[in-house]
Formats: sequence, C-alpha cells, structure tokens
Amino acid sequence: MATYDLVIRNGHIIDGTGAPGYAGDLAITDGRIAAIGQIDGTGAQEIDATGHLVTPGFVDIHTHYDGQAIWDSHLAPSSLHGVTTAVMGNCGVGFAPVRPGDHDKLIQLMEGVEDIPAPALHEGLDFAWESFADYLAALDRRPRDIDICAQLPHAALRVYVMGDRAIQLEPANQADIAQMRTLAAEAMRAGAFGFSTSRTISHKTLAGDHTPTLRAQEDELLGIALGLQDAGSGQLELVSDWNMPDAPTEFAMLRRIVEASGRPAVFSIGQRHDRPEAWKTLMALADQAASDGLAIRPVFPPRPIGILLGLEGSQNPFSGTPSYKSIAHLPLPDRVARMRDPAFRAQLLSEDRFTGSNFPLLPRLSFARMFGFTDPPNYAPPQSASIDAIAAREGRTAEDVAYDMLLQQDGRAYIFAPLVNYADYTLDASRSMLGHRNAIVGLSDGGAHVGFISDGSYPTFLLSYWGRDVGQDVFPIEELVRRQTSDTAHAVGLHDRGVLAIGKKADLNIIDFANLGMEFPQMAFDLPAGGRRLVQKARGYKATIKAGQITYRDGVPTGALPGILVRGPQA
Repeated sequence: MATYDLVIRNGHIIDGTGAPGYAGDLAITDGRIAAIGQIDGTGAQEIDATGHLVTPGFVDIHTHYDGQAIWDSHLAPSSLHGVTTAVMGNCGVGFAPVRPGDHDKLIQLMEGVEDIPAPALHEGLDFAWESFADYLAALDRRPRDIDICAQLPHAALRVYVMGDRAIQLEPANQADIAQMRTLAAEAMRAGAFGFSTSRTISHKTLAGDHTPTLRAQEDELLGIALGLQDAGSGQLELVSDWNMPDAPTEFAMLRRIVEASGRPAVFSIGQRHDRPEAWKTLMALADQAASDGLAIRPVFPPRPIGILLGLEGSQNPFSGTPSYKSIAHLPLPDRVARMRDPAFRAQLLSEDRFTGSNFPLLPRLSFARMFGFTDPPNYAPPQSASIDAIAAREGRTAEDVAYDMLLQQDGRAYIFAPLVNYADYTLDASRSMLGHRNAIVGLSDGGAHVGFISDGSYPTFLLSYWGRDVGQDVFPIEELVRRQTSDTAHAVGLHDRGVLAIGKKADLNIIDFANLGMEFPQMAFDLPAGGRRLVQKARGYKATIKAGQITYRDGVPTGALPGILVRGPQA
C-alpha cells in the first residue's frame, strides 16, 4: 500500500480546467500531486475535506509585492485569500535596475503610484542590487508562503538608462533604446516574467511628477519588446488612459508591437465612470486580436476598484484641507477629538478640498459614488445609500454627511468610493467582463495602495459573490475557479500549476464554500518603520497548501514557507 506525504480525503474536487467537479481524494508526494480519485494508501498527514471544495491554488497576475517580498516572508493579504502564486512588478514601477544614486527616485514613484509609505521602503529595502538579475538574487534569498514571479518595470529601466531625462519625460534616443533592449533581454534570461509599463496620468509621485514612462514613444516600447523577443521569453503588461489620442489608435500601437515582437500582452481594463462605454471598445479590439491569433488579453476587476477613505488611512475626502493637515500628525483619538469640536468642524468644512491635495484620483471621486462602508463588507451598495442621496434626504451638505461618517467607530470607519466598474450602481460591468473568455480576472494590486485600497480579497469575492451570493445569476463554480487558476497561470507561462492533475505542483485550497467570505478591513501598523497597511482577512479557507506543505489552516499561518522565486515562464 502506497504512502504519501499528504492525503486529502472526501473533497469535492474542482480541478481548474472548468470541467464538472467530482467527489474524490487527492494525494501529494514531494510537492507534487501523486494520485487523484479513491486513494487506498495512507498519508503522513491527512485532511478530511468532507463538504468542502478542493481547488488549485489561486494565481494572481497583477500584484505589487516588489518591496514587501524583500522584507516579509508572508505576502498578505494575497496569501490570506488562497493565492499561492503572485506576479509582481506591474504598472511599470519597481526597484531594479537601479543605480546607487537613484534609490530615492524609485521610492518616491512607488510611494506616489502605489501608496507604499516611503519610510517603510527606505527601512525595508537594503538595495543590495543594481541589475535586475541582482534583484532576483536578493528575492531568492528569502523563503515565503507563496511563489512570486517578477517583471521588469519600465520606470526603473528608463531611469537607469536615461537618468533625469527619463524623469523629464524626454523621448528616448536610438542609443537609449538599444541599451534598454539589451537590458530587457538580460532580465528575461535572468528569470523575469515580462516587462510592464504605464501610460496613465493617475500615476504620479506625491510631489505631482508624472511616471517617467507616461510619454514613451512607440519606437521605445517596440525596442524593449524586441529585447523580449531576443530572449524568447516574457509578456508585455500595460496600463493606459487610452486617450493618446483615442482607444483604437493606442490599441493599434500595442497590436503592432505584439505583431512585431511575437510576445503576448495583457492590459488593464475597467469601466470608467466618465466614459462608461469605452471599455467595450477595448474589449472588442482585444477579442478581434485574439480571433486573429494575437495574444492580447484584458485584465479586469471582478468588482469595483474600491477606495477606502478614512482617518486611519492615507486619504480621506478632507486630507487636502489646511485644517486637516494641521492635525494629520496627531494620534487618531486626538484627531477625532479635534474633529468633534464644532469650531474646528465649521472651519474645515469651509475650506477647499482639492487645491492642497496630493491625491491625483480625488477629482474623479464624487459624493454621488461614496458610501459608508459596512460590516460585513458590501461592494454593491444601492444609489440610495450614497452620501449625496443621504444629504438630499436629510437636507444637509454632502461634506457634512461625509464628515460624520469618518467619525463613526471612533474614527475607524471608512467611506467606500468605487473608482471604476460602478457607473450605473450595479456590478453589471464586471458581470459582462466575466462573460468574455479572452478577459482575465485580476487587478487586485496585492501589496500596493496599502493605505486606501484593500482589493487583495478579489479571489474570495469572485467565488463567494459570483458563485453564490448573486442568486439565480451565479456563474458555475468550476468556471470561476478556472478563471483564477489555470487561466491566469497559463496566461503568464506557468504550466506546472493551476490544474489538479498528477505531476502538477501541489498548490491547493480546501474551501468551506458555504461560509467563504471577507472580513472588515483592519489597519495594521506592521510595515518597516511602523508603516500602516490595510489587511482584510478571509473566512472559509480550511487550508491552503503550497508545494505540498500546509501554509494556512483556517486563515492562520502554520509557519511553513515553501514559496520560492519562480524564474521565467515555462515553454
């Protein structure tokens, strides 16, 4: 009779391919799946999964653990939500390659674009690297609870090659492009999974400087893509406003680059509230490219990208006012006390909210789409619950209502502000995107926006909401699991995982589906230098298994750290 390292018995196996689930056992040996079906042998450890789903571990292809992965072995919040592999280095920001004198430039950009506090980055990053290969070697030295895959960030590459000319948004010359092509090829050969860039005005430093990649020309992007072609490896990842001058024109540029380089591409997509139909144009262009044999795939969020505005977070609707700035340094109880003073309240509410703000997204947020964030979390609040609607019913100003909301729970309450995918106060846009086979579920931004976004819970939301809570319109659970396992894994070239099959990597989740859900986000102060970050825990994950080792039981880490740096996509 065979003996295995771990046997999971009596589970409902959802194998990640989209095929119907079935009852069975699963055995693991040496970090790989050794048998599936009725297992007669025994395991050194056994788990009874009766009444639970057994799925592949989730693969999240849009995260920002570039800094956290250097100092932290537990890549929460993603690892709390069933993620066993994460791709980082998205949106063109990261920390390699870097010259010794440019550390601050990359930190300032990461702080502004991804809301990771500069003091935490200064303390947590030793910058014991210059080249991208050196950075990968630094990542390789730390064990983790999940596997990580790194991409080459355009901003770091551009600053490395062009110095201050990159910061000043100058076009790259042919010598610059040739050097970037060489460095891109070297990074891919060292183990990078691809190259990422940003073309959105929302990506700025706190001082208001645009990301160095904003105006990069087609010849520069093509030259870098040809570096990937030279190495025969890596994808292109892009975020854009799609307005230079319009979506079809910009997409045509991306298509030309993919055609010339032969490398696959992914790009972020969402329903903007000021252009609620524009995403459909991009989706149609991507679908056409797919039908023409080009691997260009949109990555979309399964719910609104939701900003959480609060006194404990890095942003609130009044952060830019002189009065709030005068108390922002105070401990939370003291700030709440000052804000409850009628004279202080009157003064703050008389001040302009925008002029002094360093938050580039603030002008895109309106009280018509701001809501008190509830416990348990509700990511689809009705229009009648908006701050504007409450203000109209109560004969008050929206600012007055928002001010009171911030003071609830002794200042620990949040205002939920959907930024995209909520133009008509429904999740219909996300539902429609889910219906596109070419589209990839993602954009969790795990590890980033730590002071005002908590979207690392996307995998839990995808299964619990779209597979259970939405009522008669649920998606098949097998399809939802496929969308964040084999689909995401294979999109980036990870072919040894994402499917429960003999010989595949033993990355799994055991899920109490009836009780799967998300907790109310809490502010933790556990970053280097005491930095803050929102952490949203999950319930319903009975166990998460990474490379055959149980890393979490009922959401609690076991201490096992089998996660590694994965070097490069697989053929």
